[in-house]
Amino acid sequence: MEHRVVVLALDGLLPFELGIPQRIFGRSLGTEAGGKGRRLYDVVTCSIRPPGPVRTDADFSILVEHGPEALATADTVVIPASYELGPVFEEGRLTEELAAALALVRPGTRMVSICTGSYVLAAAGYLDGRPATTHWSSADHFQRTFPQVRVDPDVLFIDDGDVLTSAGVAAGIDLCLHLVRRDHGTAVANEIARRTVVPPHRDGGQAQYIHRPVPEPQFATTTGARAWALARLDRPILLRDMAEQEAMSVRTFTRRFREEVGISPGQWLTQQRVERARHLLESTDLSIDQVARDAGFGTATSLRQHLQAALGVPPTAYRRTFRPSADTAPRGPRASAQGHP
Repeated sequence: MEHRVVVLALDGLLPFELGIPQRIFGRSLGTEAGGKGRRLYDVVTCSIRPPGPVRTDADFSILVEHGPEALATADTVVIPASYELGPVFEEGRLTEELAAALALVRPGTRMVSICTGSYVLAAAGYLDGRPATTHWSSADHFQRTFPQVRVDPDVLFIDDGDVLTSAGVAAGIDLCLHLVRRDHGTAVANEIARRTVVPPHRDGGQAQYIHRPVPEPQFATTTGARAWALARLDRPILLRDMAEQEAMSVRTFTRRFREEVGISPGQWLTQQRVERARHLLESTDLSIDQVARDAGFGTATSLRQHLQAALGVPPTAYRRTFRPSADTAPRGPRASAQGHP
């Protein structure tokens, strides 16, 4: 049975963000016996009013064919950003119309926001006491409006299990691809990314996109060191080795790396090794010990610790989920919580 994604279209919405769930989830295909693809998600768009036009922030409206009752059928609800949130943005409270619509959402439904759609989740109480993010330019206002939310303005998205929030605009693509990866594995998510012509996973967070009054020199980058490291993840890689690839001191390299990628070199290396391990677990029959060595973790114990920290599951459980035996029927979306990368 297809997992139903219901996208809530609010007046003042951004057309680009509204289209992200349809593009990512609507094009997600699994592979059945014989290589025939099956659609993994059923995506519908609804309004908080009866079917009809919804204003956008552009010079056109869109015709939405479903009313709020569609929210009651959702397995996942996605709320894109809007520039007309009114009291939600200004006072942190829902309008009666929006509150009535969200009351139709079934308990246990996965809730997702893109950009400032997080204001709606926060006003509805979904983010109370939980970590969340939003567009960096709104982060301070968001925190003041919702002091009960643990705001992290530096990440591209946050996966808190049944509630997920993303940063501005294109980070919605990152989050939707992450959900496909979480539900159906790396191979499916990578194929969607290739079809959409976007990277399957972006490093770092919002820090790399925030304007700085004094621009940094553009001639010194860490791109070469990253490419060098990716080609030898199965070997020990020291920080000074990476710095030497760019003829920088360790201190300069570390600072430059954080500016460009948004995280430290060590954190980045761990992310890349986790991704390598996931790929090997999904696509090969290598032993856990060999996967650990090929991904650069050295031992199965180290791999287990890092995979548990990043994904919330050990290697054997991850492989059972995303590389079932040939006589096992394809699995549907997983509802278990996972930490964000």
